Amino acid sequence: MILAGVGILVAGFFLLQRDFNKAFVIATLGMVAWFLNYRAQLREITAAADLEEERKRLEKETREEFR
Repeated sequence: MILAGVGILVAGFFLLQRDFNKAFVIATLGMVAWFLNYRAQLREITAAADLEEERKRLEKETREEFR
């Protein structure tokens, strides 16, 4: 996330210097970093939800087994 913010700031600097090619490349890299960070966060959330769902399923099966 920090890398994405730095990328946007650096891209803004290059825009002020009127170096549009560098600004575009840096801004694109910043956005890619942001998307990769977002993807990693979603993977963590999904993995945690899957783990919780599996735990509940096993708990339910265990309870039914002892009835």
